[in-house]
Amino acid sequence: MKTFTAYIEWDPETKLYVGMVPGIPGAHTQGASLDELHKNLKEVLELCLEEARETNEIG
Repeated sequence: MKTFTAYIEWDPETKLYVGMVPGIPGAHTQGASLDELHKNLKEVLELCLEEARETNEIG
């Protein structure tokens, strides 16, 4: 399993954690808790990587 770095911020306006994985287009999401954000980031990252493989953007 490959390791990715995510940037996480707290948005005081929405009261949500916001996360993104640099270098992976579309790999950003939010969650009400850090656990939810982690789950959402993992899911969106899997989807982004799957799409990139299908379009031959990555090997």
